[in-house]
Formats: sequence, structure tokens, C-alpha cells
Amino acid sequence: MRYLLEGGRLTLTVTIILLAAVLVPFFLLDDVVASTRMIIRGTARTSLLLFLMAFVASAMVRVFPGWLTNWQRRNRRYLGLAFAVSHGLHLVAIIAFARLDPVAFWQVTNTSMVVTGGLAYLFIAAMAATSLDRAPALIGMRAWSLLHRMGAWYIWLSFAVAFGRRAAIDPAYWPAMLLIAAALVIRILAWVRMRRQVLRA
Repeated sequence: MRYLLEGGRLTLTVTIILLAAVLVPFFLLDDVVASTRMIIRGTARTSLLLFLMAFVASAMVRVFPGWLTNWQRRNRRYLGLAFAVSHGLHLVAIIAFARLDPVAFWQVTNTSMVVTGGLAYLFIAAMAATSLDRAPALIGMRAWSLLHRMGAWYIWLSFAVAFGRRAAIDPAYWPAMLLIAAALVIRILAWVRMRRQVLRA
């Protein structure tokens, strides 16, 4: 099992699980639109979990050092790529929903959400494309670092807004908001610890 949860094999394993899970709604429901909306909700949650695992990977080692957080940091890149796969499936389901039932689609979204969501996907695509080892050398370490830092925080903010909007009317989204808030707290705690170490040096 450990073999499947390291490096590129981790991304592949998660991808296979996600693809299998996407088929489940079509077996459970006869309504294609309802199945598509179930996939949208499901992939939103898997994307959030995978993103947050990558987002806090380095911070977790500083705040909660141990074998699990070391594994998390070691596989941060592959968790990020798995997130990109999950959110790619999420996008496919959204496009399918928009085509199958455009009236219902525009009842639950608007142009500003499409624009801000589209920018998040541009960041995801750019970060995934520059996840290879040689990417920093190709575009410059400063540009690479800026892209990944800005992209990560923009995606975090996108999740906070998207889930926060739903949590305001549906308590089922509160656990997701707690995870999003916890990720922010962990990043802040890790930054504080790093600053203290620098000052002591």
C-alpha cells in the first residue's frame, strides 16, 4: 500500500479512485443532470481536501513534526497534481451541467463567479505545468516562486468564498469552512515559528 502512496504513484492512485467515483452517480441516479450535479459537489470536496493537504504541507512539518507530516511534505507536489486532476473533473462536470441544463446552471452561478473561477483554473493549469523539477530553471526561480505563492493563496481564497457562500445557508458546509480556516491558522503558526527561529539565529 505504501508503494502506491509515494510520488507519481500517489497521483495515479488518486486519479484512478476519482475516475471510479465519478461513475458512481450514474449508477445511483437515472437523471443525468442530477448525476452531474452530484459529481460537481463530490469533486468540489475532494479538490478541497487535496488542495489543503498540499497547501499546508510544509507548515504542518513545522507545527506538527512527525512521519505523517513528513510524508505530506515529501509528496506535496503529487498531492497538488492530484488536486489538479480532481478539479479538472470538477470543471468537466460543470461544463456538462451548463450544456445539459443552462437555465438551472445560471440560476446557481453568475458571470463574476465564472470569471473568478476561470482565473483559479488558470493558476491551477500554470502551477501544474510548472511542477516539474526543471520548471524553476526555465522560468526563473523568482517567477516560479511568485506564481506558486500567488496561485496557492488565490485558490485558497476561492475555496473560502465558494464554500463560505454555501455555508451561510447550509450547515452541511461548515466542516469544510473549519478545514479552510484551520489551514490558514496552521500557515500563520508555521510562519510565526519560522520568524522566531530567524530572530534567534
